[in-house]
Amino acid sequence: MSETSKTTYADKPWLKSYKFGPYPLKKTLEPYPEIPLHQILYDSAERFPSRPACLAFGKETSYKKLKEYVDRLATALAALGVKKGDMVATVIPNCLQFIIADMGILRAGATHIPCSILHKERGLEHEIGSPGAETVICIEDNLPMINAIKDKTKLKNIIVTSWEDYGTNPPELKDIPGAIQLRKLLDEHEPNPPEVEIDPKEDLAFLCFTGGSTGLPKGVMLTHFNRMANLRQGLPWMLTPLEPGIRGKTSIFIPVPLFHAYGHWVVEFALYWGLRIILVPDPRDNDKLVKTMQEHRPFLVACVPTQYFRMVNSEVGRMQTMMMSCAAPLPKIIADAVKKEMGNPISESYGLTETGPLTHLNISSFSKITGFMKEEKLSLGIPVPDTEVKVLDPATGKEVPFGEPGSIYSRGPQVMKGYWPTPGSGLEDGWLCTNDIARMDEDGYFYIEDRTKDMINVSGFKVYSTELDEELFNHPDVAIAAVVGIPDPKTPGSERVKVYIKPKPGCEKKLTAEEIIRFCREKFPSYAAPKDPRYVEFRDEFPLTVTEKLFKNALRQEEIKKMKERGEFEYEYEG
Repeated sequence: MSETSKTTYADKPWLKSYKFGPYPLKKTLEPYPEIPLHQILYDSAERFPSRPACLAFGKETSYKKLKEYVDRLATALAALGVKKGDMVATVIPNCLQFIIADMGILRAGATHIPCSILHKERGLEHEIGSPGAETVICIEDNLPMINAIKDKTKLKNIIVTSWEDYGTNPPELKDIPGAIQLRKLLDEHEPNPPEVEIDPKEDLAFLCFTGGSTGLPKGVMLTHFNRMANLRQGLPWMLTPLEPGIRGKTSIFIPVPLFHAYGHWVVEFALYWGLRIILVPDPRDNDKLVKTMQEHRPFLVACVPTQYFRMVNSEVGRMQTMMMSCAAPLPKIIADAVKKEMGNPISESYGLTETGPLTHLNISSFSKITGFMKEEKLSLGIPVPDTEVKVLDPATGKEVPFGEPGSIYSRGPQVMKGYWPTPGSGLEDGWLCTNDIARMDEDGYFYIEDRTKDMINVSGFKVYSTELDEELFNHPDVAIAAVVGIPDPKTPGSERVKVYIKPKPGCEKKLTAEEIIRFCREKFPSYAAPKDPRYVEFRDEFPLTVTEKLFKNALRQEEIKKMKERGEFEYEYEG
């Protein structure tokens, strides 16, 4: 037996890859600071008071001014009766007000519930109502929805802001019955909030709702310590060799929703290191994204694969910018196209809301950008410091050999306290099952195979849908592809593969279902290839999540509904 075969996941084989080019990186960051999370802003405001903290709607706001806004909000929240441990929800898009609210809520000793601006009434009612939030800060567009759910919740304080309240052309303030204007609230209160004693390991910083594609979302409880540890484990750890040239000196462009775990984590990293945060109001406005990148040349851009896919067709041009991708698997064809167009590779990162959110980071791609590494690995990365990871067979619960796919389990200081309201719920001895299928190479780099819920079971054969997506992306006439498992109408417990395609412009007429079936038979295992044109569907639009990921479950549920309406099931389908 070789030495490698004796090694287990507990030995952390990824530690040998803790190198940023020629620079060794720390293998542990313990002990982690036990401080309130909002201290990251206060430290940067003291160190870089005149440095721009945020550029949004044409206006820059310094770190000193941002801290003042945060203190004014914390004072105002206390005056409204918000106490330590209370829940304060936000429904705010990408603007300075999200950052003010995020830090101000924490400074007041409360817990922040970041809600999507795209929620319908049912979603907002659940996320605001179930934890008993009495205060909400929302964008004015969502005020009618907030008013509609108010009587079904414990809401008492509704604070409203407009998109451009802190831009170059703020609108005139007007009285809104039943609501308080955020700008007016901050103007009326001094930046002298009462001191609140925070226990970083016990007190919640965030209650973030996640999931819900097949039921109500679950509230993820993250403490101040969870997020502070995760901030240190991520980019500040990896970029330590470059810190003198980055901290307090560069910009970061964040065109992903700040209310999502990915965007939220990146904006707080920026505050931690005193970077200028560049925001655009609409993450789907590709023209604005490209123009912003070309104008400001940020040091780092944080996007999702769908956004990068749009960019490569817009002639962004060469730029010495680090690009990070998260929230969805990055198809190789997109990574290659971005590298060809912009000159640098994309670095993937990985994690879940429940993990703070980061557990893996791809050092190799960032090292390649800086010229420290000849080749990069197209991978979601290696586990970050002090993070334990193991890969288990979903059927047996036993560790799989290196290189074989299995379900990822993670444990570390960044992993949630539990699902609301019970500490420890959703965890087993601190371990979180991610429901993602991945494999690990001998260098400790992980490669995503599929989400467990997106893994297709064809008569007992496991079909990893993201692998099939990757193959279809390579077809010269395919612009977007999504492979989904739908129930076999004849065999309970089994599934069939259905392929959804958006042709490239000009290929709509020549790309047929028969061509896609032929291609799939060449590229897919025989049991995974669709055999009937009914299982190939062409679409102009695809359902997307709020973070621009292809929403495969929406496609699946849409097809199940059609199958029921057509009476195709030969058994009582209960899914």
